[in-house]
Order: sequence, then structure tokens, then C-alpha cells
Amino acid sequence: MKKHERHKLLKQLLVENTVYRQEDLVNLLAQRGIEVTQATISRDIKQLQLIKVPLNDGSYRYTLPSEKEVDTTMKLKKTLQDAFVDADVHNEMCVLKVQPGNGPTISSLIEQVDYPEIFACISDDDTVMIFNRSTKGAVKIQDELETMASEN
Repeated sequence: MKKHERHKLLKQLLVENTVYRQEDLVNLLAQRGIEVTQATISRDIKQLQLIKVPLNDGSYRYTLPSEKEVDTTMKLKKTLQDAFVDADVHNEMCVLKVQPGNGPTISSLIEQVDYPEIFACISDDDTVMIFNRSTKGAVKIQDELETMASEN
């Protein structure tokens, strides 16, 4: 199962069940035939920004974070409009050149949007390297990011 599919399922499980521990998520996934480790669930919890909230009985349960005030896609679009310089594709890789200081922010926003085409994203001060699952995915991401950068 791909990470974005697992994340979608985890969100559904949190809505349908009271989850007290990471082990509960491992077990709920196992009931659906999906084997994952506690370490994987720990990373998923961090990436999904799940939080623990107190219950009346003094215990805590995992829940989805409240909706963010600003949509991540809109933040990415605004940042690209301010910082985008150029983009290019080679095989499964898409490279973004951005204004100095913007690489880490754009890389983080791209990962938060959780595009299914993207395998990984790394950056330095003025460059974002996007590793895609296919050449077609790389071209799609390049087109989408260039469109975001040029829209007003």
C-alpha cells in the first residue's frame, strides 16, 4: 500500500474508531490485511500531524488536527508566485530553481500537499529536487507547479 493511500485510510480509521495508542492503529490496519510496523505508524502520525486529546476518563486518544486556517496548496501557490525561477525535468526527477532562502519552505509545502506522483523531495537554499514515481508524474508536477507560479 502506498503511503498516501495508508494516510487516507488512517484518517478514516481515526474518524470511525477511538484510538488510544499507536499499537491500536497497527492492529486496525492488520484487521484490514495491511501489515505495518509501529515505526511506520509513528512516522505517519508525525506526517499527518495527529494530536492526542484528553477524554473524560483521563485517557487520551489520537485525532486529526483541526483544519488549518490557510490551505497548504494556497500557501504553496503564493510562495511559488513569489520565489519561482525555473523548472526542468529529467526522467523521474523535477528540479525547481527558486529565490535564495525559499528551497526548504517550498520543499516542505510540496510534501505537505502529498502529491501521489511524488516519491520524495529534498532541497537546499535555492533548489528543490523532486523525485517522482514516473517520468509522466515528473512532467505533471512540473506543469502544475509552473502553473501555480504563473497564476495571479
